[in-house]
Amino acid sequence: MVGGTFLLSMLVYVDRIGISVAKEPMTDALQLSDKQFGWVLSMFALGYALFQTPLGILSDRFGPRRALAAVVSLWSLFTALTGAVTNFISLFFIRFFFGVGEAGAYPGISKAVYHWIPISERGIVNGINFSGGRFGAAFALPLIAIVIDSLGWRNTFFTLGLLGIVWALAWYFLFRDNPEDHPLVSEYEKEEIVLQRSRQQKEEISAFSVLSLVRSRNLWLAMGQYFASNFTFFFCLTWLFPHVKEQFMLDNIEAGLYSSLPLVAGAFGNMFSGWLVDRIYKSGRFKWSRTIPAVIGFGLAAFGLLASLYSGNIMSSIFFLSVAIFGADMTISPSWTLCNDIGKLHSGAVSGTMNMAGNIGSFITALAFPYLRDWTGSVTPFFIIGALLNILAIFMWLKINPDKTIVFKPLRSN
Repeated sequence: MVGGTFLLSMLVYVDRIGISVAKEPMTDALQLSDKQFGWVLSMFALGYALFQTPLGILSDRFGPRRALAAVVSLWSLFTALTGAVTNFISLFFIRFFFGVGEAGAYPGISKAVYHWIPISERGIVNGINFSGGRFGAAFALPLIAIVIDSLGWRNTFFTLGLLGIVWALAWYFLFRDNPEDHPLVSEYEKEEIVLQRSRQQKEEISAFSVLSLVRSRNLWLAMGQYFASNFTFFFCLTWLFPHVKEQFMLDNIEAGLYSSLPLVAGAFGNMFSGWLVDRIYKSGRFKWSRTIPAVIGFGLAAFGLLASLYSGNIMSSIFFLSVAIFGADMTISPSWTLCNDIGKLHSGAVSGTMNMAGNIGSFITALAFPYLRDWTGSVTPFFIIGALLNILAIFMWLKINPDKTIVFKPLRSN
């Protein structure tokens, strides 16, 4: 199960970052300005953000087996259609619907993790899953640059769409929503998972309610801190490659290699944070197992962004941006583990709502970078805003209480 979700996480980011690598030939072919390209990037983030909660509810309702197979097939179709666009308008809408499809990925993964992974192991599993995304993006930067040089940008998107369909078919035929239903899971393992699925061994089946989400202080805080995390990270997925290519006058492959390093750092940040979450949890400090890794991560993210402003060459700039992304990605595992803690049977909807807020941050990042640079003639305001958001997120985490679950109305059984 973890192997499947790890590969899906890689696919999510390979598909997502491909357009950043294809920026130059795509904008030349379609005659797009940087601001128009920023709107294309932001439309993905908007579609991705708006459909997080609805597709999280879909995973809760129909199970991650069917939900993930469906959404991966959907976004793979729009990945392929990206290679067929002829103008700004068609690209604008296709990337929006691509974002809608990808919106179901991590809520579905969160639901699968809730059902399959005992609470004492969720930190490292979430870390592994999100590291897959970072490794996928890191490998994609130089690899897609090579493929685009060889096949052209249109054929590259056709190929990526086909890979997604292959994953969706494999997932549907190999995965089951519950370990109890999988023929290859032993009776001992089934019992172990079911008994440790939550801190309370019995959970009442409850009805989903938007009002319950709105009333949760924990969820509002989780949404706020995830906004800050995504504001920092999404820069690496969208503008880092063209930014370093232009600033340091690099070719496609050089820019891809340098731009991949912060993403590799992010992968290790995910795994380290996941390990730390579980390590602190096993010491008996439940609240701090979520809070400490996140606070450390946001501190590193703020420091890395500010320090990168004083870098005079590509190596130091990439080093400090790698520190920032390592820190930003340290916040991922505690964030998604928190959604399992407070959402339980509705963790798909809860994690989707948090991720919706995070990707509003992504939407703003995609536009803020080119517009702020154009208005001020500098990238400095963008990085200062990112650092301030990370500092604010530290205070949000100090107010979060993972012991306080969201209360949904129990369903009466006849």
